[in-house]
Amino acid sequence: MLTRITGGRVIDPAHGRDGVGDVWFEDGRIVPPPTGRAADASYDAQGAIVLAGGIDIHSHIAGSNLNTARLLLPDLRRDGSFDGAPASFEIGRLYAQMGFSLVVEPAISPTVAMQAQLELAAIPFIDRAILAVVGNEDFLFHLMRADDGANAIADYVARALAGSRALGVKCINPGAAAALKANARAFGLDDVVPRWGFSSRAIIHALQQAVATTGVVHPLHLHCSNLGLPGNVETALATIEAAEGRPLHLAHLQFYAYGTEGPRKFSSAAPRLAEAVNREKNITVDVGQVMFGQTVTVSCDVLRQFNGRHSAHPRTWSIAEDIGNGGGVVPFRYRRTSFANAVQFAAGLELFLLIDDPTRVFFTTDHPNGAPFTTYPDLFALLMDRELRAQWLATLPQEAVAMTTLPAIAREYTWPEIAMMTRTAPARLLGLVDRGHLAPGARADIAVYRPQADRAAMFRHAALVFKDGVLVARDGEVTTPRFGRVLHSSPGFDRAIDTRLAGFFEDTYGVPHRAFDVAAELVGGTEHFEVVPCRS
Repeated sequence: MLTRITGGRVIDPAHGRDGVGDVWFEDGRIVPPPTGRAADASYDAQGAIVLAGGIDIHSHIAGSNLNTARLLLPDLRRDGSFDGAPASFEIGRLYAQMGFSLVVEPAISPTVAMQAQLELAAIPFIDRAILAVVGNEDFLFHLMRADDGANAIADYVARALAGSRALGVKCINPGAAAALKANARAFGLDDVVPRWGFSSRAIIHALQQAVATTGVVHPLHLHCSNLGLPGNVETALATIEAAEGRPLHLAHLQFYAYGTEGPRKFSSAAPRLAEAVNREKNITVDVGQVMFGQTVTVSCDVLRQFNGRHSAHPRTWSIAEDIGNGGGVVPFRYRRTSFANAVQFAAGLELFLLIDDPTRVFFTTDHPNGAPFTTYPDLFALLMDRELRAQWLATLPQEAVAMTTLPAIAREYTWPEIAMMTRTAPARLLGLVDRGHLAPGARADIAVYRPQADRAAMFRHAALVFKDGVLVARDGEVTTPRFGRVLHSSPGFDRAIDTRLAGFFEDTYGVPHRAFDVAAELVGGTEHFEVVPCRS
């Protein structure tokens, strides 16, 4: 069916388009304006903003940690005060309402990928993807000691992606889980992994090289050490320097934006981090913005979660060991009256506003760690309105606000910058040539917003949302559920790595490594998946 969206302000930074015009699509794809054909369906978008579907590169929407959170906090979910772990249909519905069409679950260990893929298969309206977690497992550490280490590590990474059907590679506090098992309570960039003799820095370098060798487009997606600690800006800056000019994506950078200034020895160091990101063009980041309210922190950084369990609110938590990272679930309430939480809130906004290039800073709350993704509309509004930010700041402890530069920042995000940060740039970062833009050939994933005084309300309920050319939401109401695809990479690898993995798993765990592979026929069949090409 030939469909036309007419008269809206069409913003497509990928192709330099920003002006009133039409968007045509047919059979799920954007098409050029046809000659001699009338539209079978037409939607009036006069006065509205027309964007490609939104892309969220870092949101925990599946996996064992999230399931543990659901089990741990049933009362909060029942009374509606916590929506950090909505069920599958609700995840798809809420994202579709906001105009998003693709969400990446950024932390799934290959050994639990089958369960995560089953969960993703149940989420309607959006495309999905996972990042496979490596960086703390003994098999990798054995390879780092071997003579053929670099090539074998690349084969291992490619095999992990193939087995879990993942789009990219995530590394979480590399070496720290092994250190925790050896009774360590702290682990930094240059600390040595007990029994193994190499540092967290060395693991990062090995995985950066492996990702480059496989040709996977998305750079290594790194969760640094020392998350959440005063003064950890030094760790983040050292990690940026350690990349040595090679592509590296730093996850939820806000949680590393802390200094030790002021009487409480806790301050925002976001300006220093923003300066480093502006300077080092090989670095991309997502922010992990803190918003206020009840949430739950879910992470494979078991060392940090173990150390943070005393701050649980309510006072219940879970730490689990696994082959590699394991996982930790610690509920938490971010309070406006809290000095530390107010500094965290301000630091995230500082990063958004002080990093110059919207192609290298990405829109996240690290759902649900900084806040549920349902707070995105309020965050969009804060980025676009300096006066609204001032109103929020006035409600916070002023001694905390004084530890930040946020009141002095006048920048307001424009519509083209919002489109770049949430559409064009994430598509490029993930290697998606047919998403994130509105040129002919792109998938017809489209969001239409009608400007209003309450920007948060505008972003919460897009006027029109199309997925693959089918209308899935209108003014907050979703249609009959339809299902997208799971995107994944498929790099080649030397089959000898299977022999090595088989021997290691049989000797260590007594089970075949193939038992953990994702079976396509159990999660919708091969048509449920879409391969994203690697670089040659």
